[in-house]
Amino acid sequence: MPATPAWPPQSTPRLFVAPPLVAGMRVIDGPQAHYLGGVMRLKPGDPVKLFDGVSGEWLAIVRDVGRKALTVELSEQLRPTESVPDLWLCAAPLKKGRIDWVAEKACELGVARLVPVITARTIVDRLNGERLYAHMVEAAEQCGRTAVPELAEPVKLAALLRDWVPDRALFFADETGGMPAAAAMAAYPGPAAILIGPEGGFTPEEREAIRAVPKAIGIGLGPRILRADTAAAAAVALWMASAGDWRL
Repeated sequence: MPATPAWPPQSTPRLFVAPPLVAGMRVIDGPQAHYLGGVMRLKPGDPVKLFDGVSGEWLAIVRDVGRKALTVELSEQLRPTESVPDLWLCAAPLKKGRIDWVAEKACELGVARLVPVITARTIVDRLNGERLYAHMVEAAEQCGRTAVPELAEPVKLAALLRDWVPDRALFFADETGGMPAAAAMAAYPGPAAILIGPEGGFTPEEREAIRAVPKAIGIGLGPRILRADTAAAAAVALWMASAGDWRL
């Protein structure tokens, strides 16, 4: 007998929409309607996967395609909302293309929260939060996540350290040397954050202030000098392998 085709097909478009998602009819309009109807050329009867960061992932069937909106019927929940590892990425804003890349990879790697941190050597004075969040949404749509990382408001390093909660480990990439990252992360399980400085690194005064935080641990990321965006992705990957959901 011929094999039964998978339903919905692996090629089914995935789209993030505003919550809540519940069984029944839903109207999709604006740019999302243009993407589904104009770009993907969906027609009545075609499937689409929807997720909202709260209600998991749902199978929806297109019922009507209009010029400016689509009507879909949510028929079943395909997956519940994922269990997100409790990891924050606290990173100094970088030049436009590179901070966008950091936001994208933070989502793909499973980060729960992205915190832009303003340091003494940060060269970016304005951050487009809407654009950053849009990059994370697109990454979630592509990589299969059912939750989009929270994007925090930019915060100065001094304020971040002043308000640091005592039960969250703070791993900071210390260019002057530190514990091997994988060993340090395995030794301190539980809620954590990774702090990555700007292109010029932390100042000596900033490193001293960071080390004064009770649960701050300086980490090294190998023998080579990494760009700030590379360091962010490498550190998150190491944490996921040592203490996060890559162990499953």
